[in-house]
Amino acid sequence: MGRRPGSVGEKEAVNVADLLVQRRSTVLESSFAAMRSSGETHYEMAGETATQQRLADLFDLVVTALRERQLAQVSAYCETLAQHRFEEGFGISEVQTAFNALERAMWDCVVSEVPPDELAEAVGLVATVFGFGKDALARRYVSLASHRRVPTLDLTAMFGGTDGVTVPAFAR
Repeated sequence: MGRRPGSVGEKEAVNVADLLVQRRSTVLESSFAAMRSSGETHYEMAGETATQQRLADLFDLVVTALRERQLAQVSAYCETLAQHRFEEGFGISEVQTAFNALERAMWDCVVSEVPPDELAEAVGLVATVFGFGKDALARRYVSLASHRRVPTLDLTAMFGGTDGVTVPAFAR
């Protein structure tokens, strides 16, 4: 992480990016297992190889952001990813599931390997990158969806006291 030993004998803080790179295969296997069990249709249709590569690409992006302490590449990647997945018909929840699967696997690695006195900073770094990425992804999805006409549902039948109420045309 960012600290350096201040005196002889003081141990250097764990570098989260290096730790994740060392545990890359375990983290990716765990995140892929979570994706496989999630049953997300588009990822199943894409196949194992494509899904594993997508997780690996996201892993590399997160590690780079942790190393460089820069989020610009994360923003650009997530906005482009949102565009592609939206055009491919993925729901935002499907893409968020992939992010969550990798984030969980990274958290598990960090929590099991980082000393307790360094854990808050380590988890905070990982959470910051994923939070920023998921926010960029969601903002782009919302922007894309707002340009597409989505039918509004008439949910008045689900609530009592709507008898005789006229549902506006825009809500039908």
